[in-house]
Amino acid sequence: MKIMNNIVLIGFMGVGKGAVARELSKLSGRFAIDGDDMIESLFNKKISKIFEDEGEEAFRDAEKNLAKFLEHNVKGAIISTGGGFYRQRNLKKIGTIIYLKSSFAKIMERLQSAPNSAKKLAKRPLLKDLEKAKKLHKERNSAYARKADIIIIAEDKSPKKIAKEILKALKGQK
Repeated sequence: MKIMNNIVLIGFMGVGKGAVARELSKLSGRFAIDGDDMIESLFNKKISKIFEDEGEEAFRDAEKNLAKFLEHNVKGAIISTGGGFYRQRNLKKIGTIIYLKSSFAKIMERLQSAPNSAKKLAKRPLLKDLEKAKKLHKERNSAYARKADIIIIAEDKSPKKIAKEILKALKGQK
């Protein structure tokens, strides 16, 4: 892995991409960037409110613009992305793609056992209907795997342990 290459974390919503990015940042000294936070800044509102006020299409357009920005302007960072960001056509140009894989049940268990679980669930509009979300998880799993340079099983592991596994896997790619 080139030192200037970004590390891009993909995976289903709630899998822990943001927490893993923060741990990777501590371990590597790289800046961690949260794609959803950047989109919230652009709209000056939370993602759930963007979906409510502007619609999912406006959010997906913002993701496209974010992908272009990241490709052309960000080097050497750790980027945690939203669950649907994997669809960006230029994803491979942004950096090394790491898929954090977990079952739907374990993701829900993780979210529901978090100290701020109500907030974590509320900020994910696509988790409002659990049956639809479960179906979406199943549909996306193979797409995430196809896009990934590295797949890390994230179930029942701390963000720190996952971050260490990612760094080890990246060293093995050289």
